[in-house]
Amino acid sequence: MTDVLIVGAGYMAKEYVKVLKDINIPFEVIGRSGKNSEDFEKELGVQVKYGGLEVVFDSLEQIPTYAIVATTLESLEENTIFLLGKGVKNILIEKPGAVTKEGMQRIEKLAEENEANVYIAYNRRFYASVLEAKRRIDEDGGLSSFIFEFTEWSHSITNLDKTKFQLNNWFIGNSTHVIDAAFFFGGKPKKISTFVQSHLDWHPKGSIYTGSGITENDILFSYHANWSAPGSWKLELLTKKNRYIFRPFEKLHVQKLGSISITEIELEDEIDIQYKPGLYEQTKTFLYKGILSSNLLNIKNGVEAFSFYEKINGGQV
Repeated sequence: MTDVLIVGAGYMAKEYVKVLKDINIPFEVIGRSGKNSEDFEKELGVQVKYGGLEVVFDSLEQIPTYAIVATTLESLEENTIFLLGKGVKNILIEKPGAVTKEGMQRIEKLAEENEANVYIAYNRRFYASVLEAKRRIDEDGGLSSFIFEFTEWSHSITNLDKTKFQLNNWFIGNSTHVIDAAFFFGGKPKKISTFVQSHLDWHPKGSIYTGSGITENDILFSYHANWSAPGSWKLELLTKKNRYIFRPFEKLHVQKLGSISITEIELEDEIDIQYKPGLYEQTKTFLYKGILSSNLLNIKNGVEAFSFYEKINGGQV
């Protein structure tokens, strides 16, 4: 019996398989490329049905209860719409789900028509560091403001094995990891002022970003990113007692009121060390709808997020 179907045979698909094997969930993998599938089988000892989802799906013994779409950016929307059309009721799509708001809306509409549950896999919502920060912020009496930075390392990105499409859509495909995490803590923006300057040969939509606003929870925020200058991803969350700092996101640091020192918080992060960070808890939550269910980004809220992604990226994604 196939409880879970994994679509894709690349890096992310391998990471999901590691989790599913260890929690003893039956699964099958469908890939497109014969070469990727052969590498997958050699590395993990898992058979891959290859030839593409449209060709292979009907050979499954039954419609899977769950599907995880872990393909490249180009085919996330297409594969998700195919699965919904085939009657799959529970789908987890690798971020960002689609590269346009219209694409997200097509998924949302079909999911609603088929009474299906669709979620976007922003795994940082399940990091041990994020879960600990959530707990501490609640103890502090809540968030009062936050700052984030999504500077990308343009000097090294062009050397990666990425397609032109993936590079052109780097903001929506990669930077939204930081943006999603920031608004996961603070709530969606209800007012936002955004500014974009410059561009890169491989990312014509922008390379220097600044902005600020207020969220639906009446929390003030600001952000900055300069892809042509030194920097990195960062998120700082401020309460009346502490400033919580993610840099890198796998770690959590704190600066206490009245102190200039910044110290690292010890985390129970063994799971994030054993697996790709956040993936174990995210996968279990998707399958079992546990206490962290509210951490999953559903397709409706994913569509809403595209409205402010567009604003941050100068009116386009």
